Amino acid sequence: MPSGTAPSGTAYDIDLERFWRDPYPDLAAMRALAPVVYVPQVQAYLITRRDDIFREEKRIEVFSSAQPEGLMTRLMGENMMRKDGDAHMAERRVIFPTVSPKTVKNRWLAQFRAATNEILSELAPRGHCDLVRDYAMPVSAEALKLVTGLSDMTAVEMDRASQDMIDGCANYAGDPEVERRCNASTAMIDAFITRKLAEPLDPEDVSLIAVQHRAGLSQTQLRANVKLAISGGQNEPRDAIAGTAWALLGHPEQLALVQSGHASWLQAFEEFARWMSPIGMSPRQVAQPHELHGVALHPGDRVFLMFGSGNRDERVFAHPDQFDLQQDNRAAISFGAGPHFCAGAWISKALISEVALPLLFDRVSDLRLTGPVQLGGWAFRGPLSVPVAWQA
Repeated sequence: MPSGTAPSGTAYDIDLERFWRDPYPDLAAMRALAPVVYVPQVQAYLITRRDDIFREEKRIEVFSSAQPEGLMTRLMGENMMRKDGDAHMAERRVIFPTVSPKTVKNRWLAQFRAATNEILSELAPRGHCDLVRDYAMPVSAEALKLVTGLSDMTAVEMDRASQDMIDGCANYAGDPEVERRCNASTAMIDAFITRKLAEPLDPEDVSLIAVQHRAGLSQTQLRANVKLAISGGQNEPRDAIAGTAWALLGHPEQLALVQSGHASWLQAFEEFARWMSPIGMSPRQVAQPHELHGVALHPGDRVFLMFGSGNRDERVFAHPDQFDLQQDNRAAISFGAGPHFCAGAWISKALISEVALPLLFDRVSDLRLTGPVQLGGWAFRGPLSVPVAWQA
């Protein structure tokens, strides 16, 4: 909020702890109250209705991703997600050889399967695990090590770095310990990048580090984009793998649709991503005066595009609060809607729907939940643990 400017429009107060545990009741109340609300606890205007988000995200001249003083830029560097227009597209083109559908099919998919089968071979004899910690986390991390080129990192290091960075980017309460952990993890990533760049790069290497280095991006740009990939490319697939498995196990009639061939693993993943939105919001900064639904927005105002709310908009979805593979969810905005549509979407879809989910349910028999599951987060959301057992 610019200094001296009072917020306009409707205000809505949230309890941050309750909102972290389950944002959906408050988001439903916000959608019913007004299309744009000001939430003083995060000092931001929240756009909560799906069609508004879909339309306004494309207005980069008003809702800018460039946020020099924003948390992500301060903590991780100015990555391509914090750029608009030509600057954003130039870096997006540079990384395309890493994330393109062709590369996913011809390069990454077989390696993802091999790594996942190895994880399952070690896990299957145990007969029980936490799907988040023991399966989804290493599956996501091993894939991300390949994609980024940071093969020396352990799965635990990759996961910790990702979590520390997304916690830092959502640290609107200004917790100094959260910021300290984020800074420690970004320093660790920098050390691994430095080590990687000290080695000769294979001309056939299509990892994120290699393609940026060959394209001549500066060290600053390269490092910021690798941190961006880790911040989203680890926790979001991790949460979607464990979360979709949990949703299917908790809704056996939906799992039966997939196992009988009446629905696909991709449909299951996409419906979970709509229902629980691992990417719950994306921040923007107002770049020029703008009025939206009678709310006067001023340059410097902070705006959150609430994807998690839009994905449960009762104006758009028949059963917004239900995990239902038979409902039409084509209007979901789980990966964004505008020029910042998730660059890693093809990788995520392949890893989750062609590897992690089908291999899990194929390799173990009688997979079942053995305890309650709690989800957490609103900017990023996922299960904290998913205890399961199977016939060893």
